Amino acid sequence: MSQTMSEMTVYEDRLARQMDRGEFVLAVVTATKPDFYKQAPVVDAARERGLPCFVLHTGQHYDDVLGHGLAEYDLEDRIAVDLGIRGSLSEKTAQVHRRIDEFTDLLGEWEDTTVLPLVHGDTHAAGTVPQAWQFATNQAVAHNEAGLRGMSPDFDFDADPADAVEAQWAGEWSLNRAEPFPEQYDTFVGSAASHYHFAPVELNREHLENEGYPAEVDGKERIPVVGNSVVDAIEQKTDADLEESIFDIYPVLEERDDWIRVDIHRRANLLPDRFKAIVEGVIGLVEAGHNVNFLELTATREALEQYGYRDRLLTLEADHDNFLFTGLWKKHAHVYEFLQSGQCLAELTDSGSMQEELNVIDEAICLTTRFNTDRPETVFDAKTNLLVPPVSGEYVTDMVEYVAENDDVREEIQSGPTLYGENVGEEIVDFLADRQEEIPFDWAHDRVGFETDAADFEYL
Repeated sequence: MSQTMSEMTVYEDRLARQMDRGEFVLAVVTATKPDFYKQAPVVDAARERGLPCFVLHTGQHYDDVLGHGLAEYDLEDRIAVDLGIRGSLSEKTAQVHRRIDEFTDLLGEWEDTTVLPLVHGDTHAAGTVPQAWQFATNQAVAHNEAGLRGMSPDFDFDADPADAVEAQWAGEWSLNRAEPFPEQYDTFVGSAASHYHFAPVELNREHLENEGYPAEVDGKERIPVVGNSVVDAIEQKTDADLEESIFDIYPVLEERDDWIRVDIHRRANLLPDRFKAIVEGVIGLVEAGHNVNFLELTATREALEQYGYRDRLLTLEADHDNFLFTGLWKKHAHVYEFLQSGQCLAELTDSGSMQEELNVIDEAICLTTRFNTDRPETVFDAKTNLLVPPVSGEYVTDMVEYVAENDDVREEIQSGPTLYGENVGEEIVDFLADRQEEIPFDWAHDRVGFETDAADFEYL
């Protein structure tokens, strides 16, 4: 049974099953593809531990490819509300506020039950849902993968590849939160309406503390370092029983080895000069004989067409057996299958999650086409990642070739320590299970330890 209000859908039976179970319910928020595999371990852990939990899905990724993760990670039957969010950033923001307000009105039936949303990472939902929830309920949320802040290495972008590698691994870094946009904005503002911040690594906690978020209040921790739940997703999908292998879909990936997989979609990298540098760099790699798989996402295709590159890449594929031009792979398990197969030399990416995943996966190396990164620990702590700033096509080609052909650099990347823990979904659920009786909101007097009679006060 479902009830539809505006474009929002509430699955009343699923909601009631969780809300009727106790005085604390976890609402795991999903919005986009990374949320599905990083939030699923939390849902699984809540199931195993008997903690009431439902999925609050914004509905932003809903098509057969981008939305497939809901089915792949067994989340579909846990969705209690689908906000049905569509449109531009401004439209999505307004819709989230209005529909969260409508949804929280429905929760009045369970006025003695605390519902704690858990948002994730730097998606737009991480910025909008906490604010909408706090405005509607006067309560804050929890944030999985909190404290992501962009940093840049201090080095000359005209430096030769060897000097660039040394500067990134051993040089100075500084905060640079300009990109990715809007992701850096979303994770930054989402922190303000979060009661608990689950930091992947100590650096993330340091960022949050420097911004004024308390590590603990009244002797209770607020910013635990728990790792990153992507490690649980990798463990779940490693050696998955696939009906069809990625090598059945694209046999050339098995026929040739040392593939460079290219995944570009960030807004800033779609700017004319930067996009041209990346695509020209890829063309240079293909023409130099490297095996390259270029993935075409929706935004990537629009940029290719706008700047006149799509026909050129199609011609390149027709003329070169070492170039594979594909769409986004539907199954996340296929990505892990390929990265762990030994057939993939490197991932040339602007994805944040891929930097984390390739810290865990040793078989392929990570090269990040950005001027900054919000996972800088993968570079200067683990040395499992390197930035390849899109300065020019020649620079991109030279930097990638230097790493591909330098045994010492590749061995350093592939032998770096893993940073993101294990059983992270369980860590998050156990932490929250111990705090079910807390009200997820602070006044100033709470922070300084002044006690008031909360029983005589009704939160507005």
